[in-house]
Amino acid sequence: MSADHRELAHRLGYAGLIPFVLGCALIWLIGGRDLDQHAFVSLALSAYAGLIIAFLGGIHWGLSFARGLPARQPLVWGIGAALLGWLGVLMAPYAGLALHGGVLIACYVVDRRVYPQLGAADWLTLRFRLTVVASLSCFLAAAGS
Repeated sequence: MSADHRELAHRLGYAGLIPFVLGCALIWLIGGRDLDQHAFVSLALSAYAGLIIAFLGGIHWGLSFARGLPARQPLVWGIGAALLGWLGVLMAPYAGLALHGGVLIACYVVDRRVYPQLGAADWLTLRFRLTVVASLSCFLAAAGS
């Protein structure tokens, strides 16, 4: 990957944290003053977290296909992550956002084990940073829900 593409990927990754941080902040700022807005922001953050979790699972599919690996685990994990992300959206915000925070951490733990096998180990530093902010945002938002 060229240096320009790598820099763009980093910038986009960090920009992807904006909905996590903004959603968490809004949940705490709105508090119990406006239940409709609070519910909207909680659902928006939960849906975004579920989307990101599905994206992280999809990376395993893409890398597995690109590398022509016969292993089934990346494909199974990819679907499992997407289903967990979806489940979190269906749950009450305090529980779903906590689940999302835990699944984001689980995605990173799986990536730490699998990315080196898939030739993507150099992305783990960025993945760690993004996971810390995203999962912390979910946990704090769950506490405010």
